[in-house]
Amino acid sequence: MEIWLNQSSDDFVLLGIFSHSPTDFVLFSAVMMVFIVALCGNVLLICLIFMDSRLHTPMYFFLSQLSLMDLMLVCTNVPKMAVNFLSGRKSISFVGCGIQMGLFVSLMGSEGLLLGLMAYDRYVVISHPLHYLILMSQRVCLQIVGSSWAFGIIDGLIQMVIVMTFPFCGLREVDHFFCEMLSLMKLACADTSIFENFAFVCCIIMLFLPFSIIVASYTHILKTVLHMYSTQAGKKALATCSSHLTAVFLFYGAAMFIYLRPRSYRAPSHDKVVSIFYTVLTPMLNPLIYSLRNQEVMAALKKGLGHCRIGNQT
Repeated sequence: MEIWLNQSSDDFVLLGIFSHSPTDFVLFSAVMMVFIVALCGNVLLICLIFMDSRLHTPMYFFLSQLSLMDLMLVCTNVPKMAVNFLSGRKSISFVGCGIQMGLFVSLMGSEGLLLGLMAYDRYVVISHPLHYLILMSQRVCLQIVGSSWAFGIIDGLIQMVIVMTFPFCGLREVDHFFCEMLSLMKLACADTSIFENFAFVCCIIMLFLPFSIIVASYTHILKTVLHMYSTQAGKKALATCSSHLTAVFLFYGAAMFIYLRPRSYRAPSHDKVVSIFYTVLTPMLNPLIYSLRNQEVMAALKKGLGHCRIGNQT
């Protein structure tokens, strides 16, 4: 606690990703448009799932939690980035930096695990359709969601406390647009090699544990599909998995690129661009992927729009 109090009087400086050139202003405007679409898309999807009884199923319950995580993720980093860019002030307080980093790590960990456990849901619905409601009971769904949130929050708290306990020296300039853990570690005045190895192991566990669940689930799904007598039934079964697989590739592709590369291949400019991808673009794409390719969600949206029109006419 004393270390935190001694350091908390000095702010960090977020160098950001954009300069004030005309080109970067256009790119900033594009990022903000994506942010607004991500915000509206995830809020709309959560509302549709909550309001339409036809969407009160395990899959849509998981999807609502995924949208909530995406919503919190974009709100953790983008508003501060926008304020810093528009105001010209690049500072962030010591406590604010720690909270931002902890939230980011927690949400990334929770979302990664939830995506992995959602693959198990797809396995049950395709391989054991008659026992689906028994195997995916309300209790099991709550345990899956609760464990995802708990696992991510614990990981985020541990890493936040350890990182923010290190002494920081120099100008405290973070070469990123948010308080990203690896960028903060470069500013530490102490030997961070032990923690960096620990963090690397944590990243491997947080990525490959859910990824192994995904691989195992889809291996069994593929076996089930190959043994189906009807080709049409097999195509329909795989179509129900396509949205989830797309979300998995978007999330894990970017996360593995950032956190599993050797240190010699890391460049701050590359990390910033990829971070924009999975902190803004992926949260925008997830609701679009799950809604535009899903007849039930589109039906719920049309029903909601129909109610709005009737309300306006009366």
